[in-house]
Amino acid sequence: MYLHIDCNAYFASCEVATRPGLAGRPLVVANGNENGGGVILALTPEAKALGLKRGIPLFKVRSLLRLNDVVVCPADHKKYRRISRQIMDTVQQQGIVLDFVQYSVDEFFGRLPVEEPATVTHYVRLVMDLITSTTGIPVSCGCSQTYTLAKVATHYAKHYSGYHGVCVLTPDKRNKALAMLPVADVWGIGRKHLQKLVGMGIANAKQFADCDEHTVDSLFSLTGLRTWRELNGTPCINLNRPATQRSIMQSRTFARMTDKREDLEQAIRTFADACASNLRSQQSVCRSVTVFLSTNRHRDDLGQYRNSTSVKLPSPTAFTPSIIKAALAALNTIYREGFLYKQAGVVLTDITDEKGVQLDLFNERDDERHRKLMQVTDELNRKFGGNNINFGHTDLN
Repeated sequence: MYLHIDCNAYFASCEVATRPGLAGRPLVVANGNENGGGVILALTPEAKALGLKRGIPLFKVRSLLRLNDVVVCPADHKKYRRISRQIMDTVQQQGIVLDFVQYSVDEFFGRLPVEEPATVTHYVRLVMDLITSTTGIPVSCGCSQTYTLAKVATHYAKHYSGYHGVCVLTPDKRNKALAMLPVADVWGIGRKHLQKLVGMGIANAKQFADCDEHTVDSLFSLTGLRTWRELNGTPCINLNRPATQRSIMQSRTFARMTDKREDLEQAIRTFADACASNLRSQQSVCRSVTVFLSTNRHRDDLGQYRNSTSVKLPSPTAFTPSIIKAALAALNTIYREGFLYKQAGVVLTDITDEKGVQLDLFNERDDERHRKLMQVTDELNRKFGGNNINFGHTDLN
């Protein structure tokens, strides 16, 4: 059986887990800006009960928050990544789930080597209990014949209290479950696919699953066809190794605008460090580093400026210091004094597989030392969570 684990109200749950005194209180997590505003990103059940929802700007509900003593926490993405890594390591060490992979900061997939529903439920609850006891994060779990159907099962585990957090979707229950699920909620159905399906009069997942395979193949991309097959019980998605990205980007819209070069340098260091780590995780190297800067386009009262430039590396690499050096050189080229900057980012391009790189005879020894250093750094960060060893940090994001 395929397993899907989804953390409940993840950002809010992380805040409660790390500050137990907030348990039972209405709490929202919001991104911030220089005016003290922001948008709600996550909220606890107690906050939902007040009518609050994700995506609502804080200024629109300021009085409601104050009247009900709602705790407002600024988003701490470093904390959320650290706890996500802890969940990943904890489940892997338990040894129950096979091929366990992290799909996003709050979602995980794996396989269980059992099929009987009662046995599946038993093992899933062991995994759930371990996650909650070690991290304090509540989760919902779905199991079925494919990854996509497991996601469908998780939908019901989340929205129907009778499942107590675990839904095992067997073939005999599949049609009923798909008939009750809006096609827009199916994993793999994007905006373009949805428009076509609506035009065809398809409203729920079962209607899509009942389509003729030739029709699906002719109207949709390979992703759409895979989704259709998975809804019909045929596994065809491989998550063990994600597809190699042709470009890797890290950027941030800052909570506070800044005109200080040193602030931007710290931000660019952090972004370049994260990009290099992602590059190594897919066993790749890059040849080009791009940096971009932008002021706040919504502030007509301020001077406007945006620019970007790229730096070619002497040879393809995933060595963090080399990528940071190139990124800072690019920043130095485009930085202009007298502007308040709101956004910055780093993009790695010209990416190739590290195994296909022709080593430089004169630098081969240095390349091997660099590779070993990065391997140790990545291993320590995986072991202890987050980015305990890094080459830069910033308080702007």
